Amino acid sequence: MHWANQFNVCCFLDSNQYKDAYSAYDFIIAADVEAELKCLSGMAFNQLKTFYENHRKWVFGFFSYDLKNETEDLHSDNPDYLNFPDLYFFIPRYLVAYKDGKAEVLIGNDSILDEINDFKVGENTTPVSLKINQKLSKTQYIEKVETLKNHIIRGDIYEVNFCQEFFAENASINPVQTFELLNEVSPTPFAGYFKIYDHYILSATPERFLCKRGSKLISQPIKGTARRSLDLAEDEQIKIQLKNDIKEQAENVMIVDLVRHDLTKSAVKGSVKVEELFGIYSFPQVHQMISTISCDLNPDIHFIDAIKNAFPMGSMTGAPKIKAMKLIEQYEESKRGIYSGSFGCINPDGDFDFNVVIRSILYNTDNKYLSFQVGGAITYQSDAGKEYEECLLKASAILKVLGLVH
Repeated sequence: MHWANQFNVCCFLDSNQYKDAYSAYDFIIAADVEAELKCLSGMAFNQLKTFYENHRKWVFGFFSYDLKNETEDLHSDNPDYLNFPDLYFFIPRYLVAYKDGKAEVLIGNDSILDEINDFKVGENTTPVSLKINQKLSKTQYIEKVETLKNHIIRGDIYEVNFCQEFFAENASINPVQTFELLNEVSPTPFAGYFKIYDHYILSATPERFLCKRGSKLISQPIKGTARRSLDLAEDEQIKIQLKNDIKEQAENVMIVDLVRHDLTKSAVKGSVKVEELFGIYSFPQVHQMISTISCDLNPDIHFIDAIKNAFPMGSMTGAPKIKAMKLIEQYEESKRGIYSGSFGCINPDGDFDFNVVIRSILYNTDNKYLSFQVGGAITYQSDAGKEYEECLLKASAILKVLGLVH
């Protein structure tokens, strides 16, 4: 990773040894640019389709949440100090994949492995103390959640993913070292590091947005969170409670239905199925409820259109999706940008794997603005105070990495 970081652009995707039926590699790292596509607005998905078809090579990149404005009659007017592109993809000059203890150079000469082995890693730098601010106070957050619950009572929506931003100005961090620490404190199956010139994504996300293997599409939304305990018996009890929690199940099944609907737009008729409902998976800070939905991709639909048809992911929007996104724009204080978007890769055969950008530090070295957002599903049964505490739980690994909690 330190070797890749010497280039202006690189992407590192790490499964952290989680067993997953759909991951092709344990980790994969792409570095330097042979060709790139950067979109600020307008026809981004179509441009990506053309870019991919013209090259038919490995491409790595990200989708900003605000591409919703291309797929629906929506807008994003909240302030944005990170200034990521709406979409960015690149073809790497170097690509190394690792599987079952063996490194393989997919693009470039095998001599790269010697170069990587000989690369001198700089000494750890002492992090500058950061002053983290919140866009919303606890009181303001609770007031907004209660207002959103009134929208639910009125019948406008029945679930919405509401998020808040934590940020630091004049922030100075070492992105690689910060990611290494985050990945150590909170190893997750879809973790990643993405550098694009002055912009960085340091992600400890546990969630897959969408994956394609052959003609099969797989989505694995997360809805349902519970804390971990150091006491093994209590931890197991918390896990059982999450599994049987009616509120958490209700949150999860609403999003499962939404994802089923999104996949139907791209599926062979009758092929959409729920492979696992309410699966409980454990990560260092939290237990999560994860469901798996799949379908067979209609051969008449381009796989990039299938991504577009499912974007943004239901777990980060709500239901009904369009109204939920309108309320998100109305009540949140910050533009989401790359947060709750997605990054990952597409291979030369058109298979792909993309995560959900949550539990992630976003950093602009040009203006030294650092940001991370956290949120959760608001339903009729939500307790605003408990939702706020869940936000802090989700932020705990990042706060620890930034030296703000111990």
